[in-house]
Amino acid sequence: QVQLVQSGGGLVQPGGSLRLSCEASGFTLDRYTIGWFRQAPGKDREGIACFSISDGATYYEHSVKGRFTISRDNAKNTVYLQMNSLKPEDTGVYTCNAGSTSWLYRGQGTQVTVSS
Repeated sequence: QVQLVQSGGGLVQPGGSLRLSCEASGFTLDRYTIGWFRQAPGKDREGIACFSISDGATYYEHSVKGRFTISRDNAKNTVYLQMNSLKPEDTGVYTCNAGSTSWLYRGQGTQVTVSS
């Protein structure tokens, strides 16, 4: 079955860290651009981090730059989003996507709540 399965997330205090995982099955993840998206309560879904297969570069939305990091383990066919120094405004549903000229695969989403 072709799918992206996410894990991680949960409740964390401000200043804490979480790592989200996104494991692919049925296809090879390192052949695709990876994007992480976030939808905060009452807001539109936004792209926050991207690893581009075309130039090998990573891109981050300004509010997460320096705090979030994309990484990948090709042996596990998995990508990660390491989130440090979390803030309440980071609360939302996080989704991983894989694609090339369009997003072909999408994870099921995982809730991240940053609150004291």
